[in-house]
Amino acid sequence: MTQAFIFYLLAGVTVVSGLMVISARNPVHSVLWLILAFVNAAGLFLVIGAEFLAMLLIIVYVGAVAVLFLFVVMMLDVDFARLRSGAARYLPVGVLLGAILMVEMLLLAGAWSSGAIAEGARAAPRPEGLTNIQAIGTILYTDYVFVFQAAGMILLTAMIGAIVLTHRERAGVKRQDPARQAARTPEKAVVLERPLVGAGVETDGGVR
Repeated sequence: MTQAFIFYLLAGVTVVSGLMVISARNPVHSVLWLILAFVNAAGLFLVIGAEFLAMLLIIVYVGAVAVLFLFVVMMLDVDFARLRSGAARYLPVGVLLGAILMVEMLLLAGAWSSGAIAEGARAAPRPEGLTNIQAIGTILYTDYVFVFQAAGMILLTAMIGAIVLTHRERAGVKRQDPARQAARTPEKAVVLERPLVGAGVETDGGVR
Protein backbone atom coordinates (compact mmCIF):
# COMPACT_ATOMS: atom_id res chain seq x y z
CA MET A 1 0.00 0.00 0.00
CA THR A 2 2.80 2.40 0.89
CA GLN A 3 4.68 1.61 -2.32
CA ALA A 4 1.57 2.23 -4.42
CA PHE A 5 0.97 5.58 -2.67
CA ILE A 6 4.58 6.67 -3.29
CA PHE A 7 4.33 5.59 -6.94
CA TYR A 8 1.14 7.54 -7.64
CA LEU A 9 2.48 10.58 -5.78
CA LEU A 10 5.75 10.68 -7.73
CA ALA A 11 4.03 9.84 -11.02
CA GLY A 12 1.45 12.59 -10.50
CA VAL A 13 4.08 15.21 -9.74
CA THR A 14 6.09 14.06 -12.77
CA VAL A 15 3.11 14.42 -15.11
CA VAL A 16 2.18 17.85 -13.72
CA SER A 17 5.80 19.00 -14.00
CA GLY A 18 5.95 17.82 -17.61
CA LEU A 19 2.79 19.78 -18.43
CA MET A 20 4.22 22.89 -16.77
CA VAL A 21 7.42 22.57 -18.81
CA ILE A 22 5.50 23.12 -22.06
CA SER A 23 2.93 25.56 -20.67
CA ALA A 24 5.10 27.96 -18.63
CA ARG A 25 5.61 31.33 -20.29
CA ASN A 26 9.01 31.97 -18.75
CA PRO A 27 11.70 29.64 -20.19
CA VAL A 28 13.62 29.73 -16.91
CA HIS A 29 10.54 28.43 -15.11
CA SER A 30 10.25 25.69 -17.75
CA VAL A 31 13.76 24.49 -16.96
CA LEU A 32 13.02 24.50 -13.23
CA TRP A 33 9.87 22.43 -13.82
CA LEU A 34 11.98 20.09 -15.95
CA ILE A 35 14.40 19.60 -13.06
CA LEU A 36 11.45 18.77 -10.78
CA ALA A 37 10.23 16.20 -13.33
CA PHE A 38 13.69 14.61 -13.44
CA VAL A 39 13.88 14.37 -9.64
CA ASN A 40 10.48 12.68 -9.40
CA ALA A 41 11.36 10.32 -12.27
CA ALA A 42 14.46 9.36 -10.30
CA GLY A 43 12.19 8.58 -7.37
CA LEU A 44 10.17 6.26 -9.61
CA PHE A 45 13.36 4.42 -10.53
CA LEU A 46 14.10 3.97 -6.83
CA VAL A 47 10.64 2.49 -6.30
CA ILE A 48 11.27 -0.26 -8.86
CA GLY A 49 14.74 -1.00 -7.46
CA ALA A 50 16.83 0.68 -10.17
CA GLU A 51 18.95 2.89 -7.92
CA PHE A 52 21.74 3.19 -10.50
CA LEU A 53 19.39 4.72 -13.07
CA ALA A 54 18.01 7.05 -10.40
CA MET A 55 21.45 8.39 -9.48
CA LEU A 56 22.37 8.60 -13.16
CA LEU A 57 19.28 10.69 -13.85
CA ILE A 58 20.12 13.08 -11.03
CA ILE A 59 23.83 13.40 -11.78
CA VAL A 60 23.70 13.56 -15.59
CA TYR A 61 20.40 15.22 -16.41
CA VAL A 62 19.76 17.43 -13.40
CA GLY A 63 23.42 18.10 -12.59
CA ALA A 64 24.57 18.74 -16.14
CA VAL A 65 21.97 18.89 -18.90
CA ALA A 66 19.20 20.79 -17.12
CA VAL A 67 21.63 23.22 -15.49
CA LEU A 68 23.25 23.77 -18.89
CA PHE A 69 19.83 24.52 -20.38
CA LEU A 70 19.21 27.00 -17.57
CA PHE A 71 22.50 28.83 -18.14
CA VAL A 72 21.98 28.92 -21.91
CA VAL A 73 18.46 30.31 -21.56
CA MET A 74 19.61 32.95 -19.07
CA MET A 75 22.71 34.02 -21.04
CA LEU A 76 21.29 34.11 -24.57
CA ASP A 77 19.28 37.17 -25.52
CA VAL A 78 16.43 35.30 -27.19
CA ASP A 79 13.26 37.14 -28.18
CA PHE A 80 10.70 34.53 -27.12
CA ALA A 81 7.78 36.78 -28.04
CA ARG A 82 8.99 36.79 -31.63
CA LEU A 83 9.40 33.01 -31.59
CA ARG A 84 5.83 32.53 -30.36
CA SER A 85 4.37 34.97 -32.89
CA GLY A 86 4.36 32.36 -35.67
CA ALA A 87 3.22 29.46 -33.50
CA ALA A 88 -0.42 29.82 -34.58
CA ARG A 89 0.46 28.75 -38.13
CA TYR A 90 1.80 25.41 -36.93
CA LEU A 91 -0.96 24.76 -34.38
CA PRO A 92 -3.00 22.38 -36.62
CA VAL A 93 0.10 20.32 -37.42
CA GLY A 94 1.06 20.20 -33.74
CA VAL A 95 -2.44 19.10 -32.72
CA LEU A 96 -2.40 16.39 -35.40
CA LEU A 97 0.98 15.06 -34.27
CA GLY A 98 -0.11 15.16 -30.63
CA ALA A 99 -3.25 13.20 -31.45
CA ILE A 100 -1.23 10.58 -33.34
CA LEU A 101 1.17 10.19 -30.42
CA MET A 102 -1.71 9.92 -27.97
CA VAL A 103 -3.37 7.18 -30.03
CA GLU A 104 -0.06 5.28 -30.25
CA MET A 105 0.45 5.52 -26.48
CA LEU A 106 -3.09 4.27 -25.82
CA LEU A 107 -2.57 1.35 -28.20
CA LEU A 108 0.70 0.45 -26.52
CA ALA A 109 -0.88 0.68 -23.07
CA GLY A 110 -3.71 -1.59 -24.17
CA ALA A 111 -1.43 -4.16 -25.82
CA TRP A 112 1.20 -4.26 -23.07
CA SER A 113 1.36 -7.37 -20.97
CA SER A 114 3.78 -8.30 -18.19
CA GLY A 115 3.53 -11.95 -19.17
CA ALA A 116 4.33 -14.51 -16.52
CA ILE A 117 6.30 -12.12 -14.31
CA ALA A 118 5.32 -12.54 -10.68
CA GLU A 119 4.02 -9.60 -8.69
CA GLY A 120 7.11 -9.48 -6.46
CA ALA A 121 9.51 -9.72 -9.40
CA ARG A 122 8.00 -6.61 -11.03
CA ALA A 123 9.14 -4.43 -8.15
CA ALA A 124 12.66 -5.92 -8.19
CA PRO A 125 13.39 -7.25 -11.72
CA ARG A 126 17.12 -7.68 -10.99
CA PRO A 127 18.40 -11.25 -11.46
CA GLU A 128 19.67 -13.07 -8.41
CA GLY A 129 23.38 -12.71 -7.74
CA LEU A 130 23.82 -9.52 -9.81
CA THR A 131 23.94 -5.94 -8.69
CA ASN A 132 21.86 -3.28 -10.40
CA ILE A 133 24.81 -1.98 -12.41
CA GLN A 134 25.85 -5.48 -13.51
CA ALA A 135 22.31 -6.33 -14.60
CA ILE A 136 22.00 -3.15 -16.69
CA GLY A 137 25.42 -3.66 -18.27
CA THR A 138 24.62 -7.28 -19.12
CA ILE A 139 21.41 -6.31 -20.89
CA LEU A 140 22.84 -3.26 -22.69
CA TYR A 141 26.04 -4.86 -23.97
CA THR A 142 24.58 -8.26 -24.91
CA ASP A 143 20.92 -8.15 -25.91
CA TYR A 144 20.75 -4.50 -27.00
CA VAL A 145 24.34 -3.70 -27.97
CA PHE A 146 23.49 -2.64 -31.54
CA VAL A 147 20.56 -0.50 -30.42
CA PHE A 148 22.79 1.06 -27.76
CA GLN A 149 25.49 1.91 -30.32
CA ALA A 150 22.88 3.25 -32.77
CA ALA A 151 21.47 5.52 -30.06
CA GLY A 152 24.98 6.84 -29.40
CA MET A 153 25.50 7.59 -33.10
CA ILE A 154 22.16 9.41 -33.27
CA LEU A 155 23.07 11.54 -30.27
CA LEU A 156 26.50 12.30 -31.78
CA THR A 157 24.86 13.35 -35.05
CA ALA A 158 22.41 15.58 -33.18
CA MET A 159 25.27 17.21 -31.24
CA ILE A 160 27.25 17.91 -34.42
CA GLY A 161 24.12 19.29 -36.10
CA ALA A 162 23.46 21.63 -33.18
CA ILE A 163 27.04 22.90 -33.29
CA VAL A 164 26.84 23.49 -37.05
CA LEU A 165 23.52 25.33 -36.77
CA THR A 166 24.69 27.62 -33.96
CA HIS A 167 28.12 28.33 -35.43
CA ARG A 168 28.15 31.73 -37.10
CA GLU A 169 30.99 33.30 -39.05
CA ARG A 170 31.82 36.82 -37.92
CA ALA A 171 33.55 39.26 -40.21
CA GLY A 172 36.58 41.17 -38.97
CA VAL A 173 37.56 38.66 -36.29
CA LYS A 174 41.27 37.87 -36.08
CA ARG A 175 41.98 34.15 -36.10
CA GLN A 176 45.12 32.26 -35.23
CA ASP A 177 47.11 30.32 -37.81
CA PRO A 178 48.99 27.63 -35.84
CA ALA A 179 51.04 26.48 -38.86
CA ARG A 180 52.22 30.02 -39.55
CA GLN A 181 53.06 30.58 -35.90
CA ALA A 182 55.03 27.34 -35.68
CA ALA A 183 57.00 28.20 -38.84
CA ARG A 184 58.21 31.56 -37.51
CA THR A 185 61.92 31.99 -36.91
CA PRO A 186 63.68 34.44 -34.59
CA GLU A 187 64.70 36.50 -37.62
CA LYS A 188 61.02 36.92 -38.61
CA ALA A 189 59.70 37.37 -35.10
CA VAL A 190 62.13 40.08 -33.95
CA VAL A 191 62.92 43.25 -35.88
CA LEU A 192 65.58 45.65 -34.58
CA GLU A 193 65.04 49.29 -35.47
CA ARG A 194 67.07 52.41 -34.73
CA PRO A 195 64.62 55.24 -35.34
CA LEU A 196 65.58 58.85 -35.13
CA VAL A 197 64.23 60.94 -32.32
CA GLY A 198 60.59 61.75 -33.11
CA ALA A 199 60.62 59.85 -36.41
CA GLY A 200 58.67 56.78 -35.27
CA VAL A 201 58.80 53.28 -36.69
CA GLU A 202 57.22 52.22 -39.99
CA THR A 203 55.09 49.07 -39.83
CA ASP A 204 52.57 47.38 -42.12
CA GLY A 205 49.83 49.55 -40.70
CA GLY A 206 51.74 52.82 -41.10
CA VAL A 207 53.96 54.92 -38.87
CA ARG A 208 53.69 54.52 -35.09
